Amino acid sequence: MMNARRTPGGLGPTGRFFAPGELRLAVLALVAERPGHGYEIMSRLADRFNGTYEPSAGSIYPTLQLLEDEGLVRVEPADGRKVHHVTDEGRRAAEEQAEEIERLWGRAASRGEWGMFREPEAAEIVGPALRMVKAAVKTLAHAHGDPRVVERIQEIFVDARHRIEQLDPRRGR
Repeated sequence: MMNARRTPGGLGPTGRFFAPGELRLAVLALVAERPGHGYEIMSRLADRFNGTYEPSAGSIYPTLQLLEDEGLVRVEPADGRKVHHVTDEGRRAAEEQAEEIERLWGRAASRGEWGMFREPEAAEIVGPALRMVKAAVKTLAHAHGDPRVVERIQEIFVDARHRIEQLDPRRGR
Protein backbone atom coordinates (compact mmCIF):
# COMPACT_ATOMS: atom_id res chain seq x y z
CA MET A 1 0.00 0.00 0.00
CA MET A 2 1.39 3.39 -0.89
CA ASN A 3 2.19 5.91 1.79
CA ALA A 4 0.18 9.08 1.25
CA ARG A 5 -0.94 12.04 3.28
CA ARG A 6 -4.57 12.06 4.35
CA THR A 7 -6.83 13.27 1.59
CA PRO A 8 -10.63 13.24 1.54
CA GLY A 9 -11.62 9.65 0.90
CA GLY A 10 -7.98 8.69 0.56
CA LEU A 11 -5.38 6.96 2.62
CA GLY A 12 -4.70 7.87 6.21
CA PRO A 13 -1.62 9.85 7.28
CA THR A 14 0.41 6.68 7.80
CA GLY A 15 -0.58 5.14 4.47
CA ARG A 16 -3.34 3.11 6.08
CA PHE A 17 -6.64 2.83 4.31
CA PHE A 18 -8.79 3.66 7.34
CA ALA A 19 -8.43 6.61 9.68
CA PRO A 20 -8.32 5.77 13.42
CA GLY A 21 -11.56 4.09 14.51
CA GLU A 22 -12.94 3.61 11.00
CA LEU A 23 -12.07 -0.07 10.65
CA ARG A 24 -13.73 -0.76 14.01
CA LEU A 25 -16.84 1.06 12.81
CA ALA A 26 -16.88 -0.74 9.44
CA VAL A 27 -16.59 -4.15 11.11
CA LEU A 28 -19.31 -3.27 13.62
CA ALA A 29 -21.57 -2.16 10.76
CA LEU A 30 -21.00 -5.43 8.88
CA VAL A 31 -21.76 -7.56 11.95
CA ALA A 32 -24.87 -5.42 12.62
CA GLU A 33 -26.03 -6.13 9.05
CA ARG A 34 -25.50 -9.88 9.36
CA PRO A 35 -23.63 -12.20 11.75
CA GLY A 36 -20.51 -13.84 10.40
CA HIS A 37 -17.22 -15.51 11.19
CA GLY A 38 -13.94 -13.62 10.80
CA TYR A 39 -13.05 -14.72 7.28
CA GLU A 40 -16.58 -13.99 6.06
CA ILE A 41 -16.42 -10.48 7.53
CA MET A 42 -13.05 -9.96 5.83
CA SER A 43 -14.57 -11.03 2.51
CA ARG A 44 -17.63 -8.82 2.92
CA LEU A 45 -15.42 -5.82 3.70
CA ALA A 46 -13.24 -6.49 0.65
CA ASP A 47 -16.41 -6.82 -1.46
CA ARG A 48 -17.59 -3.40 -0.27
CA PHE A 49 -14.44 -1.90 -1.75
CA ASN A 50 -14.50 -4.04 -4.91
CA GLY A 51 -10.98 -5.25 -4.26
CA THR A 52 -9.43 -1.80 -3.74
CA TYR A 53 -8.97 -2.70 -0.07
CA GLU A 54 -7.99 -6.18 1.09
CA PRO A 55 -8.36 -6.57 4.86
CA SER A 56 -5.92 -8.85 6.64
CA ALA A 57 -6.54 -11.32 9.42
CA GLY A 58 -4.09 -9.23 11.44
CA SER A 59 -6.47 -6.29 11.35
CA ILE A 60 -9.90 -7.97 11.37
CA TYR A 61 -9.49 -10.49 14.18
CA PRO A 62 -8.11 -7.99 16.71
CA THR A 63 -10.91 -5.60 15.75
CA LEU A 64 -13.51 -8.31 16.33
CA GLN A 65 -11.90 -9.05 19.69
CA LEU A 66 -12.01 -5.35 20.59
CA LEU A 67 -15.70 -5.17 19.69
CA GLU A 68 -16.33 -8.26 21.80
CA ASP A 69 -14.38 -6.76 24.74
CA GLU A 70 -16.47 -3.59 24.41
CA GLY A 71 -19.68 -5.64 24.56
CA LEU A 72 -20.74 -4.61 21.04
CA VAL A 73 -20.55 -8.12 19.58
CA ARG A 74 -20.83 -11.58 21.08
CA VAL A 75 -19.41 -14.83 19.78
CA GLU A 76 -21.44 -18.00 19.34
CA PRO A 77 -19.80 -21.19 18.08
CA ALA A 78 -21.37 -22.69 14.97
CA ASP A 79 -19.94 -25.50 12.84
CA GLY A 80 -16.60 -25.21 14.59
CA ARG A 81 -16.29 -21.48 13.89
CA LYS A 82 -16.74 -18.37 15.99
CA VAL A 83 -19.73 -16.50 14.58
CA HIS A 84 -19.96 -12.85 15.61
CA HIS A 85 -23.39 -11.38 16.39
CA VAL A 86 -24.20 -7.78 17.23
CA THR A 87 -25.44 -7.13 20.76
CA ASP A 88 -28.22 -4.66 21.59
CA GLU A 89 -25.53 -2.22 22.69
CA GLY A 90 -23.66 -2.79 19.42
CA ARG A 91 -26.80 -2.16 17.38
CA ARG A 92 -27.38 1.11 19.28
CA ALA A 93 -23.76 2.15 18.68
CA ALA A 94 -24.11 1.42 14.95
CA GLU A 95 -27.37 3.38 14.78
CA GLU A 96 -25.81 6.34 16.62
CA GLN A 97 -22.97 6.39 14.10
CA ALA A 98 -25.12 5.76 11.04
CA GLU A 99 -23.94 8.94 9.26
CA GLU A 100 -20.27 8.02 9.67
CA ILE A 101 -21.03 4.47 8.48
CA GLU A 102 -22.78 5.87 5.40
CA ARG A 103 -19.72 8.03 4.67
CA LEU A 104 -17.52 4.93 4.92
CA TRP A 105 -19.75 2.98 2.54
CA GLY A 106 -19.91 5.98 0.20
CA ARG A 107 -16.13 6.02 0.12
CA ALA A 108 -16.18 2.28 -0.49
CA ALA A 109 -18.51 2.73 -3.45
CA SER A 110 -16.44 5.49 -5.02
CA ARG A 111 -13.18 3.55 -4.54
CA GLY A 112 -14.86 0.37 -5.75
CA GLU A 113 -15.68 2.01 -9.07
CA TRP A 114 -11.93 2.20 -9.67
CA GLY A 115 -11.38 -1.43 -8.72
CA MET A 116 -11.64 -2.44 -12.38
CA PHE A 117 -8.25 -0.82 -12.98
CA ARG A 118 -6.67 -3.63 -10.96
CA GLU A 119 -7.84 -6.21 -13.48
CA PRO A 120 -5.03 -7.60 -15.66
CA GLU A 121 -6.90 -6.66 -18.85
CA ALA A 122 -6.92 -3.00 -17.79
CA ALA A 123 -3.12 -2.81 -17.97
CA GLU A 124 -3.38 -3.16 -21.74
CA ILE A 125 -5.30 0.09 -22.12
CA VAL A 126 -4.44 2.27 -19.11
CA GLY A 127 -1.02 3.28 -20.48
CA PRO A 128 -2.31 4.35 -23.89
CA ALA A 129 -5.25 6.17 -22.28
CA LEU A 130 -2.93 8.10 -19.96
CA ARG A 131 -0.66 9.01 -22.88
CA MET A 132 -3.72 10.34 -24.73
CA VAL A 133 -4.68 12.51 -21.77
CA LYS A 134 -1.08 13.74 -21.45
CA ALA A 135 -1.05 14.68 -25.15
CA ALA A 136 -4.32 16.56 -24.73
CA VAL A 137 -3.07 18.51 -21.72
CA LYS A 138 0.23 19.29 -23.44
CA THR A 139 -1.56 20.48 -26.57
CA LEU A 140 -3.89 22.62 -24.49
CA ALA A 141 -0.96 24.18 -22.63
CA HIS A 142 0.77 25.05 -25.92
CA ALA A 143 -2.51 26.49 -27.24
CA HIS A 144 -2.68 28.77 -24.17
CA GLY A 145 -6.25 27.73 -23.40
CA ASP A 146 -7.62 28.58 -26.86
CA PRO A 147 -11.35 27.76 -26.57
CA ARG A 148 -11.38 26.23 -30.07
CA VAL A 149 -8.64 23.78 -29.04
CA VAL A 150 -10.46 22.97 -25.78
CA GLU A 151 -13.67 22.32 -27.70
CA ARG A 152 -11.93 20.13 -30.29
CA ILE A 153 -10.15 18.05 -27.62
CA GLN A 154 -13.48 17.55 -25.84
CA GLU A 155 -15.08 16.45 -29.12
CA ILE A 156 -12.27 13.94 -29.70
CA PHE A 157 -12.68 12.51 -26.18
CA VAL A 158 -16.46 12.26 -26.51
CA ASP A 159 -16.15 10.60 -29.93
CA ALA A 160 -13.54 8.14 -28.62
CA ARG A 161 -15.70 7.30 -25.60
CA HIS A 162 -18.75 6.66 -27.81
CA ARG A 163 -16.73 4.47 -30.16
CA ILE A 164 -15.33 2.46 -27.25
CA GLU A 165 -18.78 2.08 -25.63
CA GLN A 166 -20.03 0.63 -28.94
CA LEU A 167 -17.58 -2.26 -28.43
CA ASP A 168 -19.31 -3.27 -25.16
CA PRO A 169 -21.04 -6.62 -25.85
CA ARG A 170 -23.81 -5.70 -23.41
CA ARG A 171 -24.91 -2.97 -25.84
CA GLY A 172 -26.01 -5.57 -28.40
CA ARG A 173 -23.88 -4.27 -31.27
